[in-house]
Amino acid sequence: MKRLSRECEGPADSCKRARQPAEDPGDLLSNWARLPQEILLHIFQYLPLLDRAFASLVCRGWNQAFHMPELWRCFEFELNQPASSYLKATHPDLIKQIIKRHSNHLQYVSFKVRGSLTNHAELKGTAHPEIKFLSHFISALTVVFVNSKSLSSLKIDDTPVDDPSLKILVANNSDTLKLLKMSSCPHVSPAGILCVADQCHGLRELALNYHLLSDELLLALSSEKHVHLEHLRIDVVSENPDQQFHTIKKSSWDAMVRHSPKVNLVMYFFLYEDEFGPFFRDEIPVTHLYFGRSVSKEVLGRVGMNCPRLVELVVCANGLRPLDEELIRIAERCQHLSAIGLGECEVSCSAFVEFVKMCGRRLSQLSIMEEVLIPDHKYSLDEIHWEVSKHLGRVWFPDMMPTW
Repeated sequence: MKRLSRECEGPADSCKRARQPAEDPGDLLSNWARLPQEILLHIFQYLPLLDRAFASLVCRGWNQAFHMPELWRCFEFELNQPASSYLKATHPDLIKQIIKRHSNHLQYVSFKVRGSLTNHAELKGTAHPEIKFLSHFISALTVVFVNSKSLSSLKIDDTPVDDPSLKILVANNSDTLKLLKMSSCPHVSPAGILCVADQCHGLRELALNYHLLSDELLLALSSEKHVHLEHLRIDVVSENPDQQFHTIKKSSWDAMVRHSPKVNLVMYFFLYEDEFGPFFRDEIPVTHLYFGRSVSKEVLGRVGMNCPRLVELVVCANGLRPLDEELIRIAERCQHLSAIGLGECEVSCSAFVEFVKMCGRRLSQLSIMEEVLIPDHKYSLDEIHWEVSKHLGRVWFPDMMPTW
């Protein structure tokens, strides 16, 4: 039809179409330049630092958007593998210029390393190319700590941050820092994290590895100068076969709970069964407990005896011995328990029904794999969901492993 319509056009129509001017590339640029700053801000938030800087050179409007305070409240440093890292091409002067100009706007900063980097201590005196990127990363981190004055949230994952860097952070942000999350930072010592707790009295949320936890840290978080702690997350990870875990005194835990009675103490365990020796020997105020590897009946028995504040329990794996007694003990002693998840474990149907009956309707989350439940003389797998649903006051079914 288009071909026929063009064949029917007269000479006047053809001349009119020929006289239509082509779009001026300058007009297209001016249209982009007239984008509202709210839209530009949304676009810039998805760009890496270097791409943002290049985009700011397009026109005056984009440069103004580049320096909008809202764009720099949240700042993320990410160090990838050398071949793909955009920080590799980012000149330190650019970072310094941006941070110094927007230091008053920084509130949420995150540092992370993508991919595996060789230990920094092993690189000294070598020509390894990753030295350049690690030193660049540390330089950028130090610039942020030196110039920022109002950081409220800081996340540091798998980075070479060290005690001197934390002291700089504390010197400039002690009045504003409320959240600090640190994961896999081998160059930070218990003394370094203690310095943060001693100076940052407004710290409400803290996440760190167990090797940084100490009695002195808990007492510092419990001082009269310190605000009530709301969330403390501890990751207990086995990093080598001969690793030894220290014990935290019951008096230190008690001091923390007296000062912050509503604190959520979250603990993630990634240990082997023979590494649980120092844990749960005395009462511990843990509220959320996750076992990422197999955990023995003995340890779960100690959990039932010594974790009266427990709210959530997740057990990913256990041996072949049923956990009937341990589950009943947890229901008896952990009066606040409202969520439980069981993976590769075994529990008799009768014991499970008794557990649910004891906990009642406060069990808001009940995630149990069907393979966990062992039929007995009282209940079969077809019958148990009716009995459990009756005690929960809602319809419940065990989770099923997908088949594909």
